Amino acid sequence: MRQLVLDLLPENPPSLDNFVPGVNAEALTALAAWKSAYNREPFLFLWGESGAGKTHLLRACGAHYVDATAAPDLPGLDEVRGDASDHFAVDNVDALDASGQITLFNLFNRLRAAGGHLLTAASQPPLKLALREDLRTRLGSGLIFRLHALSDEEKIAALSAQAAARGLTLPAGALDYLLARVPRDMRSLMAFLVALDRYSLEHKRPITLPLLREVLQHSPF
Repeated sequence: MRQLVLDLLPENPPSLDNFVPGVNAEALTALAAWKSAYNREPFLFLWGESGAGKTHLLRACGAHYVDATAAPDLPGLDEVRGDASDHFAVDNVDALDASGQITLFNLFNRLRAAGGHLLTAASQPPLKLALREDLRTRLGSGLIFRLHALSDEEKIAALSAQAAARGLTLPAGALDYLLARVPRDMRSLMAFLVALDRYSLEHKRPITLPLLREVLQHSPF
């Protein structure tokens, strides 16, 4: 059963199209412009609480992605020479160690000289990060946008719209029940809704609260 649910979970790679903006429409528009060949602003910084969508957007931008939480010394980036076509995205820059901070500082300078692009993200705005002063200054020199997590009402509205688009009939209280038991980021919630739809079709059973509990019990969430 667990493997079946895992098989039903859709591959849903992050994109700008499947990001639910809520009040973050301005940041989404700015990131779309940052990806454009006509972009004249090489540096963009996103900050906000966990679950606001920073990682989703960094992965969606098509740049070379590095998570400083997993690689605090940014291995390999110290060898990047920098080119006008280079686009890099460094997530969780507040997790950089001393070596990683030097690497990012040097990469920033090389990209600025070459006309490359750098997208970064953290939980706080640049000037509040516990990083080297010269790096904080550079991170704060480009566009800065705060991302706000969706409210529960916005998440339910987005899930309801997705359910309606798929022709799903959900029992009363199903989305509140789901919201309380699945990771609260929209990617996980949307993925589970798709898996629930597929499971219902596979077993030719309507979506009820008992069915929802059954899938949740054996899900990887």
